[in-house]
Amino acid sequence: MTTGRAGPSFSDRQRLAWLRLIRTDNIGPATFRDLINRFGSAETAIEMLPELTRLGGGSRLLRVPSVAEAEAEMVLAAKAGARFVAIGETDYPPILRRVENPPPLIAVRGNANVFVLPPVAIVGARNASLAGIRMARMLAADLGREGFAIVSGLARGIDTAAHEGSLATGGIAVLAGGLDRPYPPENADLMQALAANGAAVSEMPFGWEPRARDFPRRNRIIAGLSLGLVVVEAAFRSGSLISARMAGELGRLVFAVPGSPLDPRAAGTNGLLKDGATLVTEARDVIEAISPLIGRPLGEAETFEEPPDFTATPPPGDMDRERVIEALGPVPTGVDEIIRHTGLHPAQVFMILLELDLAGRLERHPGGQVSLI
Repeated sequence: MTTGRAGPSFSDRQRLAWLRLIRTDNIGPATFRDLINRFGSAETAIEMLPELTRLGGGSRLLRVPSVAEAEAEMVLAAKAGARFVAIGETDYPPILRRVENPPPLIAVRGNANVFVLPPVAIVGARNASLAGIRMARMLAADLGREGFAIVSGLARGIDTAAHEGSLATGGIAVLAGGLDRPYPPENADLMQALAANGAAVSEMPFGWEPRARDFPRRNRIIAGLSLGLVVVEAAFRSGSLISARMAGELGRLVFAVPGSPLDPRAAGTNGLLKDGATLVTEARDVIEAISPLIGRPLGEAETFEEPPDFTATPPPGDMDRERVIEALGPVPTGVDEIIRHTGLHPAQVFMILLELDLAGRLERHPGGQVSLI
């Protein structure tokens, strides 16, 4: 992977420990962040997992990949021309680290310099019309010539056209499976071609075949990687509309290309326009809306620094755990509300929630809300 930027870089030992931790059962981005914030390093967090799981009421030990397994995945990445980039490193996409619970470690193949360009996502139907394909390819090429990076999901139809239009200028493909498992397989050559001026990224393990439930995770990264998202064609209840909803929730601009009311592939995009999406008929529509956002902060970047007084707070006791569990239920509840209700120190509440999470008893929801499983 090429990059012309200098900045913080993890040691091989740190990267290996991060890879082992994020590949551990029951550990997603939010849990990973809490563990690093609490213990300062992935190595220490891994050592503490058995005790934390026991305190949370877990009935089995979490499976942590061995050092050999993590090293084997890093070898697979190197053979694929990719490497793992951590959220604290310069080559991590700066806009992605500003979403709620960004992936702490991503696999990147290609030219990381593309992450510096202002990004615009273009998504749409897999069974796209020829007119939709032509429109997506034209928008991508025109936006690319104006200095934008084009983000999409490597799927058939609109995604493929968007990537093709950005080959000469720089695009980003987000995969639902491992970087060595592009989907659909026939787009493997397209992903290879993207690497010259752009990049392919994934949070999933190498060797991972994408499943239906993995695509919403991919769509969230597509939305999080972009200043705005353009939907070219989408039927009702399509994955592209999920991406548009996620983009709106993340505070990104949502655009839609209008289509014939007689074409079901335009039903979703026309619905977005009715709901307030910006109408797009040419690249200039996108540029004029997004240009004022370039260079502006989108919110505080995610950090993995230890919060003040975390370690100075007495650890929670069994009675404290009972109070938090009693306050929880199947309905999502804000952590601040739990803190107020229980009267416990925030660090104690976060610790108890972390224990429950590792034990598989907690579900996390958008906006920092949690519920019992």
